[in-house]
Amino acid sequence: MIAQQIPAPKLPLDPQTRAVLDRISAESLRGHLSFIASDLLEGRGTPSRGLDLAAEYIAAQFRRAGLEPVGKDGYYQTDEMIQVEPVTTGFEMNIDVDGRTISIPREQITPRFRGSIEMKEARIYKLGREHEIPKLPELEDSVVIVELPNFSGPGATDAIRKFRKLAAALEKAKPKLTLMLSVDGLAELDTNLVIPKVLSSDESPGLMVRHEETLKWYASVKAGATGAVLRLHMPAAVETHVKVRNVIGLLRGSDPVLKDTYMLVTAHYDHLGMRPDGTGDRIYNGANDDGSGTVSVIELASALATLNPRPKRSIVFMTFFGEEEGTLGSKYYAHHAVFPIAKTIADVNLEQVGRTDDVEGPKVSQGTFTGYVYSDLPRVFRLAGSRTGVRVLSDEKYGDSFFVRSDNAALADEGVPAHTLAVALDFPDYHKVSDEWQKINYDNMAKVDRMLALGLMMVADNPVPPKWNEANSKTEKYVKAWKAHHAKR
Repeated sequence: MIAQQIPAPKLPLDPQTRAVLDRISAESLRGHLSFIASDLLEGRGTPSRGLDLAAEYIAAQFRRAGLEPVGKDGYYQTDEMIQVEPVTTGFEMNIDVDGRTISIPREQITPRFRGSIEMKEARIYKLGREHEIPKLPELEDSVVIVELPNFSGPGATDAIRKFRKLAAALEKAKPKLTLMLSVDGLAELDTNLVIPKVLSSDESPGLMVRHEETLKWYASVKAGATGAVLRLHMPAAVETHVKVRNVIGLLRGSDPVLKDTYMLVTAHYDHLGMRPDGTGDRIYNGANDDGSGTVSVIELASALATLNPRPKRSIVFMTFFGEEEGTLGSKYYAHHAVFPIAKTIADVNLEQVGRTDDVEGPKVSQGTFTGYVYSDLPRVFRLAGSRTGVRVLSDEKYGDSFFVRSDNAALADEGVPAHTLAVALDFPDYHKVSDEWQKINYDNMAKVDRMLALGLMMVADNPVPPKWNEANSKTEKYVKAWKAHHAKR
C-alpha cells in the first residue's frame, strides 16, 4: 500500500489548460530533434564540440521560452572533468596461453581507471556467462576476465541485473585487474575516458576490451582458473581538463510559499559520439536515446511557460551531460544542487520517449514509469493519462533494473522521489548508429508530452508533495536519504 497518497485534484481541461497542451506539437518536436540528432553534432559525445552545440541550442530554447537562467554561467551549470587519452608508445598487452600469445592492440581497450599499470605474469581467472561468484580469496591475486552483457540484446535487463551483482562482489574482492570483454555496439567506441576530478583510489582497476581473438579464446575455456597469464605494460595516459555543462532553466512558481519548492523535469542530452574509424555511418546520432527526452524537455518548457497564472510550485527544466559515461551530469547536480535538495519535491526524467517500435511490440499511446510502486508520483501521471488518452504503466514486469539505469537514480539516491518515463524501454536501434531522427513517431511523442504537461501542472499546483512508499523495502535507502535532508531544515 502506498504510504501517503497525493489527493487527486479536480483539474478539468479548461480552455487555458487545453490551449497549453495544444502548444505541444509533432512538428515542433520534429524540428528540434532533426537538429539535436543531426550529423552536424557528431553524436554529442562527452565532451565534444557537438555536445557544446547541443547545449547552446537548448539554452537558446530556454531563453526563447522565457525561463530564468539559474546557473553560475547563465543557463549552464559548468563542471570541470578529466579526459583521459590513451598513450600508444610503449604499450604492450599479451595473453600467454598454451604456448601461444594473444596480442591486444592499444586501440582495442579503454581503461576504467587513471594512471599506469605493470603486470608481468598475472594469472587469469574467468567468470562465466552466468557470472557465478567464486570465493573471494580465489580472485585477490588474479586478473578477472568477464564478458559484459549485451545492453541491447534479448534478456538484457536480466543480464544487467546479474552483472551489477557481480560488480558489487568484485568491489569487495579487489582483483589485480578486471578485463571486461565488450560484445555489443559499444565495442566500436573510442578509447578515451571521462572521469570526475575526484575519483576514489580504492576502486579496483578495469579495462574494457574489444578484441576478436580474445573473445574467441574466452569462449573456448571453462570458467575458473584458465592457466593463462597476462603481461601488461601500460604507461600513464595523457590527462586533459575539460568543461562540461548541465543546461538549466527555471519557470518560477506563483505561490508566495510554494514557489520556493521545485519540481524537476530532466533528460540527458549527450550520446555516444562517433566511431573513431571504419567505413559507412560512424555517428551515433542518439535520436531516441535521448534526443527525444531532450526535445521533450524543451517542448514542455515552451508550453508551460505560457501559463497565466503560472503553477504554484517552481518547475526546473534541465538536461544533463555524460549519462552515457556513467550518469556524470546528474550525479554532479545531485551533489552540487542549484536548488536545495530538501526543497526539491520530485524529478520526472525522460528517456526514449520517441520510438514506439519496442522489441516486444508497438507501444502506442502509452508510457512506462520506472519504479512505479516506489512512490506515489507516477499515480498522478496515470490520472493525467486518463484525461489525455495515454496509458501510464508500471515497470513491474522488468523489476527495478531500469530504475537505476538512468539519471533519476542520482536524485533518488539523495532522497528525491525521482522516476524515469520511457515509451520503448528496448528498441531495435538502441546504442546503434541507426538511431536516427527520421524513425521517431512524432505524433505519439507529442501525445505523451501532453500527458506529461498535464501531470506536471497537477503536481506543481498540489500543496501535498509526492512521497516515497515506505512500505516497499526497496525504497529504504531513498527514504533514509530523504529524512536526512529534511532533518537539516
